[in-house]
Amino acid sequence: MRAIVVQRRLSNERSNLDELQSLAESADYVVVERVEQIRKPDPAYQIGRGKVKELVKLVKDANVDKIIFDNQLRPVQAYNLAKEAGVEVIDRFQLILEIFSKRASTTEAKLQVQLAKLQYELAYSKEKVRLAKMGEQPGFMGLGSYEADVYYETIKRQVDSIKRKLSKARGRRLLYRSRRGELGFPSISLAGYTNAGKSALFNALTNEDVPVSAMLFTTLSTTIRLLDLFGRKALLIDTVGFIDRLPITLIEAFRSTLEETALSDLILLVVDISEPMIEVKRKLSCCFKTLRKIEASEVPVVTALNKIDLISNDEADRRVEVLKDLTPNPVLVSALHKMNLELLRNELRDQLKGYVQASFYIPANEESISFISWLFDRSNVQSVSYEGDKVAVTFEAMPPFVDVVRMRVKTLNGKFSTGLAKGYD
Repeated sequence: MRAIVVQRRLSNERSNLDELQSLAESADYVVVERVEQIRKPDPAYQIGRGKVKELVKLVKDANVDKIIFDNQLRPVQAYNLAKEAGVEVIDRFQLILEIFSKRASTTEAKLQVQLAKLQYELAYSKEKVRLAKMGEQPGFMGLGSYEADVYYETIKRQVDSIKRKLSKARGRRLLYRSRRGELGFPSISLAGYTNAGKSALFNALTNEDVPVSAMLFTTLSTTIRLLDLFGRKALLIDTVGFIDRLPITLIEAFRSTLEETALSDLILLVVDISEPMIEVKRKLSCCFKTLRKIEASEVPVVTALNKIDLISNDEADRRVEVLKDLTPNPVLVSALHKMNLELLRNELRDQLKGYVQASFYIPANEESISFISWLFDRSNVQSVSYEGDKVAVTFEAMPPFVDVVRMRVKTLNGKFSTGLAKGYD
């Protein structure tokens, strides 16, 4: 589909047309024209009436299927614009919803997108019904037969139904998370602005093959793999990327997915350092704002300054110096070319403070051998030695799992001790 992207802004505001065009292309639109106007918002059209006439001409001349605004549109503005241009008019939020709909692959992700759509409809339902009764326009079809209150109640019931389904999905997620906790490994969540290279770095660190694309929001669902940090294991979690002005409706809809980040032991923040510095700083600011919104600002952070293959070594060093107060524990990397991954693994290992080293003795018998095999699958076993009729084992794990092992050793009539604890008594 062919589209025009439009932004109305004030003179002191930045242009967002490049990012809006990238979003549109991620939704499979071909952007044929870009329109920008500097002025205060017009209550009827968002842009001025003269610019509306220019836009209408562009739609006809370029055979355009849709107009996409960077600005948030009220239903009356979208209606008026659609009436003038004869094509559907959407805003940035609706465009992001389109992308999420295309990318959602799991049942939970699809429900989350559907919930965000319905909550958006709920907020504007009465006004949209009123406008629809004035005459069908692109983007407003099919509403004329509904009374406002009936339409509102219909959407509300659908919202309640999806929330119940998501509540069940969240229960399953909590169960899975609890089972992961039984493994004894800490969790590291990948975070970062969309298209910073999170999934590429995930693949490079885990030797996996999750989808990677230059399009925005390639990853919507959570992917988890085991990461080896020189003998110390951790769970690496890849999830949805951030974007500036991500609507609160979407944050709320994806909260169960995003809370993986808030509940992790460490955040690996991925930053595209090859972009202009003003963009790097803007996207860093967006990431930290989002982390605060999802209550993850207290989680320790390691910053992977990605895509160093696109700039010189001197420029990379200069940028690290400029960003030193904005990027906790920075490491320069290239996920594409697997550069400096050893340095990154070392930094991740050093920042995982919660590990406990523990030792125990248990009688050497068949039950003990089975228990030690179980322990190898769930923790970092450092040594196993046989001393007469006993087995001595030293291992590392997170505190909750250490307590599980302590209780199991007790049932096997063994002796347990902890040492070299970091952040755990």
